[in-house]
Amino acid sequence: MDFGPIIENLPLYLQGLGLTIELLILSLVIGFVLSLPVALAAASSIVTLNAPARAFIYVWRGTPLLIQMYMIYHGMAQFDFVREGPLWPIFKEAYWCALIAFALNTAAYTAEIIRGAIVQTPRGEIEAAKAMGMTDFTLYTRIILPSAFRRALPAYGNEAIFMLHGTALAGVITLIDLFGAARIVNSRHFIPFESYIAAGLFYLLLTFSMVWLFKKLENHWLKHLQH
Repeated sequence: MDFGPIIENLPLYLQGLGLTIELLILSLVIGFVLSLPVALAAASSIVTLNAPARAFIYVWRGTPLLIQMYMIYHGMAQFDFVREGPLWPIFKEAYWCALIAFALNTAAYTAEIIRGAIVQTPRGEIEAAKAMGMTDFTLYTRIILPSAFRRALPAYGNEAIFMLHGTALAGVITLIDLFGAARIVNSRHFIPFESYIAAGLFYLLLTFSMVWLFKKLENHWLKHLQH
């Protein structure tokens, strides 16, 4: 094995690492913001809110991320109203298409995680809050959502790691993320094992860092469950 070309192309890998981290953070932040109203609607007993939210969750969780990204990157261009509309500068760029696909995908998974945590809120907590005269808004902001977020944290940590692995698909649509960098190095030097194992090591480093971070958060927010 020859790792000389890997060292030579280390700046390219670091560039890909930066793009991977950027896509991951932005997609998680945007996806989390989008997931909150979807989760609340999906947990609602009002059909007009519940049905669209559940449909969104089922569609985006039920189809592969690669297909979703292809439909956004390649599919939207076939519509005249998109090509001639104000959103075309967004849909013609691979970066924005990848970010949209990642954000919507993680939003669906995160919404289902939060929805499940909301419906599992102990009935006693809700009844005690109502007995104190809390309004529905106060009940959700002070009791239900904080409690749900704590219970959802372990599952959300797994979703964040899955999203990290999903960002590798960005390299399929010409972006130079970690996977894209490995593809370029392999095409230049014909060393598939070395080029992809180098990218894999970077992904492992990111994964272990995220596992450590979420463990710290769990130890802080779920400390009361460790006794």
